[in-house]
Amino acid sequence: MTADDSFNRLDDDDYPAYTMGRAAEMLGTTQGFLRAIGEARLITPLRSAGGHRRYSRYQLRIAARARELVDQGTPVEAACRIVILEDQLEEAQRINAEYRRAAESTNPTTES
Repeated sequence: MTADDSFNRLDDDDYPAYTMGRAAEMLGTTQGFLRAIGEARLITPLRSAGGHRRYSRYQLRIAARARELVDQGTPVEAACRIVILEDQLEEAQRINAEYRRAAESTNPTTES
């Protein structure tokens, strides 16, 4: 791997750059919270060669949203489910917008 490859990974939201300890510190939470949302299958951290959990920036954003809900009193399992449903809704809205754009480009309306 070249130095350029390493720097390009810094921009990759899916690159597992953060250890569990650093991720917990960044989120202001405990490692136990990260384990709990992993067990609830909200996020699945990648494992290093030594078996240590590694988190990406994308996973940290998801975990931060779950933490917001938990801090508001939502149980961890329910918070994870809410975040999953929010993510699915966002994806469905994105796909619908793409379909609308495609339909509009193939069937432009004519004005009389």
